[in-house]
Amino acid sequence: MEQSVQLKYLRIVLAFTGLFCIFALYPLTIYWPSGWAWHNEGQSLYLQMILGIYMTFGVFLVIASLNPLEHLSLIWFWV
Repeated sequence: MEQSVQLKYLRIVLAFTGLFCIFALYPLTIYWPSGWAWHNEGQSLYLQMILGIYMTFGVFLVIASLNPLEHLSLIWFWV
């Protein structure tokens, strides 16, 4: 597989993963709390902290999807 094709797939995966972290994790804690929120009693500060970290990391993954070769350390950290 050529490097340009590999970069295209890497960009798609990075963008999808980043958007998932930004937009899908919080709704999953609302609609499926037993699988994502670890408890059923409202929102905890710990959960809010974890969601904030993942959302921030999602933003950085979307930015890294624009030019993955410049953000290799971030990508390897995520892996």
